[in-house]
Amino acid sequence: MTRLGLIDYGMGNLHSVRRAFERLGAEVLCVADPHADAAVIDSCRALVLPGVGAFDPAMDRLRATGLEQTLLQWCAADRPLLGICLGLQLLFEASDEGSSRGLALLPGRVRSLPRRSGHPIPHMGWEPLIPGTPSPLLPAGSPEAWVYFVHSFAADPEDPAISTAGVAFADTTVTAAVWQGAIGACQFHPEKSGRAGEAILRRWLAWLPA
Repeated sequence: MTRLGLIDYGMGNLHSVRRAFERLGAEVLCVADPHADAAVIDSCRALVLPGVGAFDPAMDRLRATGLEQTLLQWCAADRPLLGICLGLQLLFEASDEGSSRGLALLPGRVRSLPRRSGHPIPHMGWEPLIPGTPSPLLPAGSPEAWVYFVHSFAADPEDPAISTAGVAFADTTVTAAVWQGAIGACQFHPEKSGRAGEAILRRWLAWLPA
């Protein structure tokens, strides 16, 4: 059974993410204290960083709990990490939403969605993914995936090649998912995206190194 560590810093919809992975046969353990949970963390094949809310408070929580260093050390060892929603945004260097420095695991900035008439913000609802660079999340030839979004910001990677999917918004395409090395992340909510989201999570689990 695949064991995953679910990062709990008080700003993620842990229940739905946990249930989604458990339905796929994974064992999911919450990680809230990097010292008390050190043995648990080391036993995991991958970590999952969820998130709902604002960029600065999320980074404040990660720093206050010591989980920021846990994530940085984990990724420095090239161990797998999956970010979801705000969890994707936190991987970048900074955000238009605040002034805090992000985890800076991926070069680039998180930018506000363009404000144009007829395109309400936050952007909410089901949208089809636009394929980008193939990855374990969305390999070449993947079937069209309609997934569920709730966001007001989107990542702008320094290297466009790390974008593995985009989504159309206000007559442009913004980042919907990224992949670099052992780090993958989704701006959308795969745990709330029905069969398409389940397929994405299943592919990620199948990719994880033994």
